[in-house]
Amino acid sequence: MDLSNFREEYLKGTLHRKDLCANPIEQFQRWFNQALEAKIPEPNSMSVATVNASGVPSLRTVLLKYFSDDGFVFFTNYESHKAHDISENPRVCLMFPWVALERQVIIYGQAAKVSHAESLRYFMKRPRESRLGAWVSHQSSVISSRKLLEMKLMELKRKFSDGEIPIPSFWGGFRVVPSQIEFWQGGPGRVHDRFMYTRQEDATWTIERLQP
Repeated sequence: MDLSNFREEYLKGTLHRKDLCANPIEQFQRWFNQALEAKIPEPNSMSVATVNASGVPSLRTVLLKYFSDDGFVFFTNYESHKAHDISENPRVCLMFPWVALERQVIIYGQAAKVSHAESLRYFMKRPRESRLGAWVSHQSSVISSRKLLEMKLMELKRKFSDGEIPIPSFWGGFRVVPSQIEFWQGGPGRVHDRFMYTRQEDATWTIERLQP
């Protein structure tokens, strides 16, 4: 299939240096709120790129659960493919593809596990079915059929039918502490606006315009 003529013109906005917040987390908050207002489906969905010790890259989509000046947090199975990659190489890249707004945000940083207490606080907020789901899956491992998952889920429902569902020892959060954050706004004729925030040693941020 030839897709060479399949294209859209980006005309929804521009991005100027004077309009940027000094702090990239505040700028991200601003854009995230605008994504919410635009009713973009799953605005907190982000691609997470990892690279293992052999240099093999991997990419998947997860959900951002909260963010602050301390970093961007998501939760997963600590025995998953992504978790193994992070244990070998903590450098990761996150990307928010807000295509409907002709925007994307790219975050470069290092991932580290959050504390058990922090993971537990979030786990207890999850719906009961999601807590069961954390127990049922040995994420990324091979399984012969979905039926086996369904049988295990029924077994867990019986096991935990009379009380709270505890947090699995193999489940928890990662916090990505950013070193660079890029804000990308599509422009006409592919002349896009791109600004890169880079964290300095004194924890301040510099801002530079990148060529499209």
